[in-house]
Amino acid sequence: MAMDWLGFGYAAVVASGGLIGYAKAGSVPSLAAGLFFGSLAGLGAYQLSQNPNNVWLSLITSGALTAIMGTRFYNSRKFMPAGLIAGVSLLMVGRLALKMVGKPHNK
Repeated sequence: MAMDWLGFGYAAVVASGGLIGYAKAGSVPSLAAGLFFGSLAGLGAYQLSQNPNNVWLSLITSGALTAIMGTRFYNSRKFMPAGLIAGVSLLMVGRLALKMVGKPHNK
């Protein structure tokens, strides 16, 4: 089985964003959200590595981050960090959607 390296990289980016937010601004909510969503993304990448058809946790996590951080980016117009995470999350949603469409699912 192939490891989902892009998924694990995405999880690391999300988690490190929370750590950087805490280190720079002392933001405990950034730390908590970054570690929470980073952990969910990492678990989703692990599930995807075990079963290529199991995209749901990764899709829900990246979709939620796209919506949350996309809204923050729209309101603030600041690329860092909201625009970056929204963009990377949107790319993950697209990648996972292509995985769903491209492979037949066993019922």
